[in-house]
Amino acid sequence: MNRKETIRLTSLASCGGWASKLDPGSLTQVLHGLPQYQDDRLLVGSATADDAGVFKIDSERALVQTTDFFTPIVDDPVLYGRIAAANSLSDVYAMGGRPLTALAIAGMPIEHCDNDVIQQIFRGGAEMCVEAECSLMGGHTIKNPEPIYGLAVTGMVHPDRYLGNSLAKPGEILVLTKPLGSGIVSTAIKQGQCSDHLADHAAQLMATLNKPGATLAERSLLRCCTDITGFGLSGHLIEMCKGSQVSAELDASAFPLMSTEVKAFIEAGYVPGGSRKNLDHCLPDTHFTDKVSEAEKLIYADAQTSGGLLLSVPEENIDAVMETLEETSAPCATIIGKTTELREHSVYLTSS
Repeated sequence: MNRKETIRLTSLASCGGWASKLDPGSLTQVLHGLPQYQDDRLLVGSATADDAGVFKIDSERALVQTTDFFTPIVDDPVLYGRIAAANSLSDVYAMGGRPLTALAIAGMPIEHCDNDVIQQIFRGGAEMCVEAECSLMGGHTIKNPEPIYGLAVTGMVHPDRYLGNSLAKPGEILVLTKPLGSGIVSTAIKQGQCSDHLADHAAQLMATLNKPGATLAERSLLRCCTDITGFGLSGHLIEMCKGSQVSAELDASAFPLMSTEVKAFIEAGYVPGGSRKNLDHCLPDTHFTDKVSEAEKLIYADAQTSGGLLLSVPEENIDAVMETLEETSAPCATIIGKTTELREHSVYLTSS
């Protein structure tokens, strides 16, 4: 057996995918008080914790810029590259834009990853850029104790139609476009407790681009959107509610799951540390009814890698949005709750 065949990329990382992200509390602390250059053309910056920045060029065009990278969440190097690239590109789609160009960011432990493995990772990322019709212009690599890979992406959006995570209004319908549970399933995979079929299914979902976001924005069907990644549904929804000055009511029994096995994995203890930190962080802002199980709480907080979009949809547009999601082959189109007028807590979670 050659060296390439024996490498398990996930064994080279202390934690995989977006579970490797700084927890919300730490990130808030380290970003507090940083100096900011003021420019009226900056439509979306760091103040709103959006998925990307938006900078106005003229009355018809605005740049969307983002960067993302993480450690391996799967062992297959091509698939790792595809998932990491999809995650990066999807931030542009979450803002309603379409990717134009990308630069690769990579750090590799060359004593464990030979050139063939590294090339396969890069190939996966390049394939995803082709699928997104995005020009991969180059990048930068360093030696690093753990593998990291991702993209810095520039996209384009109309300055009057970009999507943001602080633009929700009371009375809107909350929709998810991918099922939840990637953090939990990925932990089960790393422990060797997940079937090949489910592992392949989860990987393909994570490698699916969030293209519907661009189409929804171009059709002016909504203004508020975010993608669900490392902070879980809990963290990203709380950011949306606080930024928009609304609250949300959710039904945990409506959450779409990658598999019926997700709750069994939770009972077996296959929960990433990042998901538990997310749950701790969301407690002050979430009211749980007695009907919500511990498993449902952890699904609510599960750290997603390349997760789907969370849409806040005006009620009058919900049919058109659901039709667009079907037309654009979104993995799912599931209503999980609604926004309300601002109340004591950001999120009220029950289970029917």
